[in-house]
Amino acid sequence: MNIPVYAIFITGTAGSGKTALAAALKPWYENKGSYAITVNLDPGAITLPYVADVDIRTYINLEEIMEKYELGPNGALIMAADLIAARLQEIQDDVDSYNADYAIIDTPGQIELFAYRASGPYIVKNLRCDGRAVIFLFDSALVSSATNLVSTTLLAASIQLRLGTPQVPVLSKKDLTGNQWKQILQWTSDINALTDALSKETSDTTYLLTRRILNALAKTGFSNAIIPVSSVTMDGIVELSATLSRILSGGEEVED
Repeated sequence: MNIPVYAIFITGTAGSGKTALAAALKPWYENKGSYAITVNLDPGAITLPYVADVDIRTYINLEEIMEKYELGPNGALIMAADLIAARLQEIQDDVDSYNADYAIIDTPGQIELFAYRASGPYIVKNLRCDGRAVIFLFDSALVSSATNLVSTTLLAASIQLRLGTPQVPVLSKKDLTGNQWKQILQWTSDINALTDALSKETSDTTYLLTRRILNALAKTGFSNAIIPVSSVTMDGIVELSATLSRILSGGEEVED
């Protein structure tokens, strides 16, 4: 009998640290006695900081798509994103062959190609596994602005709606912004502090729009459980893995 596989999809804006987190999580789980594999779903990735156990580039070649269909790089990426779903059975077979405990899935750098095309939600919903969760990365350098934090939170809510899977909000690159991450955490836990920051950043018209968006997000729980993480120092990984365990397997991490 196959050991149950728990699928962890890593999403976030371009440059938010998805690939770095994938590279950090695999050895983390293995050091805890679990067997983890990495799955690269980005056909446009040139280099990776980890050796992908399952790699979509095995099946989809951007240069071949560009040549065959006479497309530029952007058009080829869009077509490649659509072709991923057609390779799901091969991806599934590859994942199953490892008998792994965790499949850490690195999604395409351009989140819209994964979440807003049909293939991304299809893969998330139809990959066979005993449990699944989505990590959404808030780039700490990007959301150090209150306006950007609200905008990115709106995006995270949209991604959760599209993928239809429990989502864990993570503040990435904690080590690169000094103590700014503490300010961001305060904003996510104190709507009045965030509202004050918004009033200082925005014009009257923009403030009203942003405040309305914030009020709507607050009713859904906002991001008060956001977890600050560094893929370099490994700060926050314990808290992240514990949250994932509660979602995936009722709080128990898989060990061999």
